[in-house]
Amino acid sequence: MAIFMDRHDLKGVTAAEIAEAHRKDLEVQDRYGVKFLTYWFDEQRGTTFCLIDAPDQSTVQCVHREAHGHVPGEIVEVALSAVEAFLGRIQDPDPPSGRFSAGVDSGHRAIMFTDMVGSTEMTERLGDRRATELVRAHDAIVRRCLRHSGGREIKHTGDGIMASFASTPEAIGCATAIQQQFLQFNSGNSEPIHIRIGLDCGEPVEDSNDLFGSTVQLAARLCSAASADQILVSENIRRECGHPDIFKMTEPLRLKGFASPVSAFACVWNNRV
Repeated sequence: MAIFMDRHDLKGVTAAEIAEAHRKDLEVQDRYGVKFLTYWFDEQRGTTFCLIDAPDQSTVQCVHREAHGHVPGEIVEVALSAVEAFLGRIQDPDPPSGRFSAGVDSGHRAIMFTDMVGSTEMTERLGDRRATELVRAHDAIVRRCLRHSGGREIKHTGDGIMASFASTPEAIGCATAIQQQFLQFNSGNSEPIHIRIGLDCGEPVEDSNDLFGSTVQLAARLCSAASADQILVSENIRRECGHPDIFKMTEPLRLKGFASPVSAFACVWNNRV
């Protein structure tokens, strides 16, 4: 048995209709020795994804064909760790009420950047389609950690995410959780994803639903300077985190846009930096 994810393009259908189709799949599944684990429905795009434990792709098609006739346009085998990364929602839920303001974060914030290491080479080697799947896996893991840590996504950078936090300890906790999640993801995938993370804190400037200023610039530069699987933070982050023992000082860094060498610290998240 293997785990498959399939995709249906069903524009114009409602959530109730998709739920009914899923119920019909469940009624038929035992005849074919498969198990439908869950499904996701994106009404705006008219797409539905099903997660199935099945012997092969043709059996998945047979169940759908008999149950309701909606045969998927695409079926892919997925690793269990990838399933865990994607499991939840296609579209991110709204932030919990009272946790964030309606607009972009302002005031004192910790800023975090993630970046997929070697993304250009990955695209050249794997092709656009497979590389895009890995970017989506990155996005799913980071966004899930943001939700659990009180972070807010500011923007997608193409091969990474910029986020802000009202709490510096929450930012460090999120960065650590992200690296731990990718360690778990990579243990079950032949194509691992390695990321680097940079953080600084201060008072970014808000403009046009974005954040700017030296805090944002330093966080981005620290991210670029970090090695694969590393979290690099500023002196401000180390001081505000309250747990200096989890950081190891690096050599001062010469970063683009900063006239003097910058003090940086590697966060120990897996007994290594």
